[in-house]
Amino acid sequence: MKNFSYARPTSIHQAIELAATSDVTILAGGTELLNWARIGIAEPSKLVDITGVEGLEGIEELPNGVVRIGALTKLNDVALHPVIRKSYPVLSTSILKAASAQIRNLATIGGNPLQRVRCPYFRADEPTPCNKRTPRSGCAALHGLNEKHAIFGWTEDCVAVQPSDPAAALAALDAVFVTQSRQGGRRIPATTFHTLPSENPTAHNVLQQGEVIAWIELGEAAPKSAYLKIRERESYEFATVSAAVALEMEGPVIHRARIALGSVAMRPWRLVETEGRLAGLRSDSPEIMLAVKAGFADAKPLAMNRYKIQLAQNTAVRAIEMAAQA
Repeated sequence: MKNFSYARPTSIHQAIELAATSDVTILAGGTELLNWARIGIAEPSKLVDITGVEGLEGIEELPNGVVRIGALTKLNDVALHPVIRKSYPVLSTSILKAASAQIRNLATIGGNPLQRVRCPYFRADEPTPCNKRTPRSGCAALHGLNEKHAIFGWTEDCVAVQPSDPAAALAALDAVFVTQSRQGGRRIPATTFHTLPSENPTAHNVLQQGEVIAWIELGEAAPKSAYLKIRERESYEFATVSAAVALEMEGPVIHRARIALGSVAMRPWRLVETEGRLAGLRSDSPEIMLAVKAGFADAKPLAMNRYKIQLAQNTAVRAIEMAAQA
């Protein structure tokens, strides 16, 4: 680990100015940063600790019905907040499934979606071909150990997946990341926050140098929502696949559906075709599975992960059932 300078701003303006310089790493919860530094994934010259920035923590209900969550709000505080538990159970559950209680008490809602990809080659102690770690070096997972890797949206440049549980829930809720920067900031849909390999094989997300997540905004309430995470062990583990579902129903009939799969691509993967086909179906209809399968027309398994297609389909169907019963 190389030496670095340390700064702890107290305002968002100070944080933006410090973050705008080159070779800067932002520290919030920092639950992954030490690992990145240990194996050489991140070697910042300057660490900007934003935990002291005022105005970026807490949950607020705005007059227009939007719920605004400060990016520095701890995961546990989000998951256990009465408004989130009642109106957005898919987000609450995704957080509670994301990590141990100790990590959730330190990690932040703005930092968790910034996790780097879930790939043993990217996270290896000894460098291996990985375009996200060393641009233009190749992708060792393409023809290597790829049983946990992508079935959607991958290219030969990268077949990894984005592992954040809350990110999938935020995508299903059509949440928005609100950023601040020297240019004034942006509103970035959660559905496009992470970068596909076809867009940039070296990037993890669309944040630019000096851009800081300030808030996450949730729209209309989604009380009929659910999150289902499938993993090798029930204790803290990354998902093999997951499904976040938010439904609007008229009696037993689905009026509108939003479905995002996790750990199947470099971003939460919305099943747009499935969402359209679910409208008008009863939640207990046998046609639910057919609608889900229609969303997998573009699925493309790798040599070792064909099983993930059926597993993801079954996970989505079960999450739909859970959301309908919520």
